[in-house]
Amino acid sequence: QVQLVESGGGLAQAGGSLRLSCAASGGTFSDYAMGWFRQAAGKEREFVAAISWRGGTTYYADSVKGRFTISRDNAKNTVYLQMNGLKPDDPAVYYCAADLLPTVGPGRIELATGRVDYWGQGTQVTVSS
Repeated sequence: QVQLVESGGGLAQAGGSLRLSCAASGGTFSDYAMGWFRQAAGKEREFVAAISWRGGTTYYADSVKGRFTISRDNAKNTVYLQMNGLKPDDPAVYYCAADLLPTVGPGRIELATGRVDYWGQGTQVTVSS
């Protein structure tokens, strides 16, 4: 059983930055591809970013490409999401996810909401204009 605990959410100004962290415990961290999803009020949970087991491949939703960066530190069992250039569309609860068998293709790795093995509890991100 893997436990995921997110931190780093909060309030940022439009155009500003936040860095989310997700600490994993209870399993072998490097066995899992990791990802971030978000869910805004009244909307479905959506994929944001994913990173492969050793961090060699990353993949982003079009809505965050060029602004968000996912990274991981397997020595610390932690995955990060650096969010720059925050926009009014970005506020949501952000969830960390772990997946043993993500969808992998040339230059891409994707986690699907219905196939994630473990979820964190979520951290709220708010953007003020």
